Parts: sequence; C-alpha cells; structure tokens
Amino acid sequence: MTKYPATLSGGMQQRVALARVLMEDKPIVLMDEPFSALDTVTRYQLQTLFAQYLTKRTVLLVTHDPLEALRLGHQLVILQDRPSTLKSLDLALSEPPPRSLDNLALLQRHSELLTYLGEG
Repeated sequence: MTKYPATLSGGMQQRVALARVLMEDKPIVLMDEPFSALDTVTRYQLQTLFAQYLTKRTVLLVTHDPLEALRLGHQLVILQDRPSTLKSLDLALSEPPPRSLDNLALLQRHSELLTYLGEG
C-alpha cells in the first residue's frame, strides 16, 4: 500500500525525514528539532542511532531540550538575551555521545544547565 507524506502522522513524517538524513552521505548535517515529534522511547532510540551513524560528520543540532543537547553534543552553544548573543559552554563530560541517561556527570551537568537557563 502506498502512502503519501501528507497522510502520515507528524511522528511518522519525522521518521521518514530522519531516514533520509541517514541515507545521504553529506559531511555536514543540519538538524532542527529532529526528535521533537517522537514518543520518549523512540526519541531515545533514534538519538542513539544518529549519534552512532553520524560520528564522522559535523552535525549542527538545534534543540530546546537541554538533556538532549548534553546527551548528544560535543559543544553546547546557547542563544540568549535580547539582542541575542551566543554563549558557548564547556560540557566537561568524558564519555562520548551518545551519553547514557544514568551517567552521573551528565545528570549533574543537566541540573547545572537548568539552573543556568532559569537564571538567564
């Protein structure tokens, strides 16, 4: 049975878009909220998959999820203030992405980041 993209759910459309990214062999990958329309389990699984398959590429990931940024990132840059400025934060995490959600250093940095964002 053939389905047109417009007939797929938002989450399914997002999975198709993510599959296209994996099929292309581009050195630079731009991803804007790629996992936002997915359920929690699928989101975690696809984050892990993408982190493993895109290790040799430069990836710019835009997300509003601080834990996702910490779990997947090598460098974290925050857009803040008005007028907007960029602030780079050192992750200081020894484990490479994708980081496990039971990583104590990750959870500590997440707590610090939430405090920082709440004060900003």
